[in-house]
Formats: sequence, C-alpha cells, structure tokens
Amino acid sequence: MWIDILSLFPEYFKGPFDVSILKRAIDAGLINIRHVDIREFSKDKHKKVDDRPFGGGPGMVLSAEPVADAIRSVKKEGSHVIYLSPQGRTLTAEKCKQLATYEHLVLLCGHYEGVDQRVLDKEVHEEISIGDYVLTNGCIPAIVLVDALARFIPEVLGNPQAALEDSFQGGMFEGPQYTRPDVFEGVAVPQVLKDGNHAEINKFKREEGLKKMKKVRPDLYFKHLLETKQNAVKSANLHEK
Repeated sequence: MWIDILSLFPEYFKGPFDVSILKRAIDAGLINIRHVDIREFSKDKHKKVDDRPFGGGPGMVLSAEPVADAIRSVKKEGSHVIYLSPQGRTLTAEKCKQLATYEHLVLLCGHYEGVDQRVLDKEVHEEISIGDYVLTNGCIPAIVLVDALARFIPEVLGNPQAALEDSFQGGMFEGPQYTRPDVFEGVAVPQVLKDGNHAEINKFKREEGLKKMKKVRPDLYFKHLLETKQNAVKSANLHEK
C-alpha cells in the first residue's frame, strides 16, 4: 500500500513511523509512506498557504490552490483521498479494515481553522474523525489512522489472526488478558484460563468483555444486543422458509 500524507509539518511524523511494527512494515515494503509539504505548492514568495475566512472567524483557513495542487500532485486513478477532520465520520475497526484494501491513500491533514470547502468538494472522497474533540492539527489523526489500518494489511502482524480478535472486532470488547506469575500481589489468574478448556475460555472472555463494554461503553453494549437480536430473528425467518 502507498500512503501520501499532505501536511504543513512533514517533520511531525518523525518517530511514530520509525519504530516497532510500523517500521518493520515499511522496511519490508508492505507500506510505503511519502510526506508532502503543502507549503511547497504555494505561489507566494513567503510560502503563505492560509488566509482570513470570508464571513469572519477567529482563525485562518488553508487556501484552496496550494492544497488542491498538493493533492493533485499525488492523486491518480484509484486513489482514495481522506481529510482528517473532527467533522468526519468516526474511525472504526471496520472502516480501518476497509481502508486497508486500497492500493493508494492520500491523507490530508487539517491545520488552523480548516480547509477551503471547494477543495474538499472537488478532491476529497471522505472525511474521517478519530473522536469528538479538536486537536491542534490533523497530523496526529493521520498517525492514528495509519497505525490502525496497518494491522489489517497482510503480513504486517506476525499473527494474522491478531487483528481479527482485537477489541471492536465483531462489535465487542476483547476479554481480559493475563500472564505469569499466576499470583500477583495476592490476586490469582482466573482458574478457567489455566484449565485448557478452550470452549470455557472463550465463553469466559466473551462474558468479561461484555461486562466491561456494558460498564464503560453502554452505547456499544446495547447496540450489540440489538444487532444480536436482529440477527437471531433473521436466522429464524430463514429457517422457516
């Protein structure tokens, strides 16, 4: 997969892509990341790329021309252009799995108060948010998106099943994990995990995952219950036919 990241601060990405799993994926050629400096496409002698918004506002907005030219410098047939924005659809595991199937992604990082809407209308396929909050720029969301989708690219993870068993896959939280020692500060590892009965282990992890999801993300918990009920009804209707 090729990923072009368009931003005002290419140096911002030094570090996150230079260590651990992402570095190994890049070194192995599984992911190719190029950084594009939007300022290089400014026709202003001072490399200015922003201006005051029409209608007024507290900040500056990225101008249409340099952003459009930056996108078009890398965009080709089959490219999928994403604008990292707090107004976008929330990033999910399912969306990451989908994005991992593209051969070429173009990630546009927002800066200041945003980007001229005409560029978004002409060049961007979708807007994605990593949460209901505002950051100082779109570089961090771009790093999060790349890291999250990389897990679904074949061979990036040593265990191909790992990404499929993580939290949020299948709309559920992953169950709790334990390792040695058996007892830590008076708390023992649940016996069911040591008995070797995989059916019981899976049941335990599923139940514990549901308990935690109900406690910390009741919205997801009740969504899961509703989908489970709907699937049961569909299955029953199919059997009746």
